[in-house]
Amino acid sequence: MNDVQIAKMLEFVARCADAKKLRQIAINADEKSVSTLAQAARLKLYSILPNDDPGTIEYAVWQSIYALEDVLKQERGKTILLSRTRQKIGRQGVVACVADLVLGKASDGFKMLEDRQMLKLSFEAIALQFPGKFDDRVLDAAKRRLGESDYEMK
Repeated sequence: MNDVQIAKMLEFVARCADAKKLRQIAINADEKSVSTLAQAARLKLYSILPNDDPGTIEYAVWQSIYALEDVLKQERGKTILLSRTRQKIGRQGVVACVADLVLGKASDGFKMLEDRQMLKLSFEAIALQFPGKFDDRVLDAAKRRLGESDYEMK
């Protein structure tokens, strides 16, 4: 693919709301080693999958879950659901789930997102996006972990 084709595809991805098309674009871009297009298609995919309203903590949490499940699928070649995280959300809600994971040791999911430059989708970043929902202990832990990863906090 040349630069013009990539630019056109990036414009298409920005407008696309079809999960199937976005998944296929990401796969094709990976096959052609066009990482910017693959990343853009995946990030757009993760933004359209949640059923919650954008701007809510629920939306952000589900966006993170879909991203991690997709990363696991890419690595292992089969669908892997974050069953324990999904169950915890069902039992305790998204805020308690985020708090517990942020206060624990860095999860494999955090490391996977870090490796793919997607820490903005981590539960740590989500906690900082919604500071009114968390106590100082959780926010400090999130800042510390993201700071150790050289994540640029805004």
